[in-house]
Amino acid sequence: MKKGDTVKIITGKDAGKSGKVLRIDKKTHRVAVEGVNMYKKHARGKRQGEKGEIVTITRPLDISNVLVVCSSCNKAVREAHKINEGKKVRYCRKCGATL
Repeated sequence: MKKGDTVKIITGKDAGKSGKVLRIDKKTHRVAVEGVNMYKKHARGKRQGEKGEIVTITRPLDISNVLVVCSSCNKAVREAHKINEGKKVRYCRKCGATL
């Protein structure tokens, strides 16, 4: 999975939704997806006299709960790898197209 890929959520409260990958944390195996797993956070006013506000943020979710969406067959698939002309290429397990 890479930053910018379109993914589909397969479990949790946002199951069935899809979005673009914003960032990946390889250490904790978590991925942040645009418009998914949104939470509200109370932010304090930074200067004296300034009011606080409620900010909506995207929280990362576990990488095992998302699947890459193939651009050619439009299905959520597990990606596979093969070596093509000396380069490692990602491809769709269902239709065989390169991701």
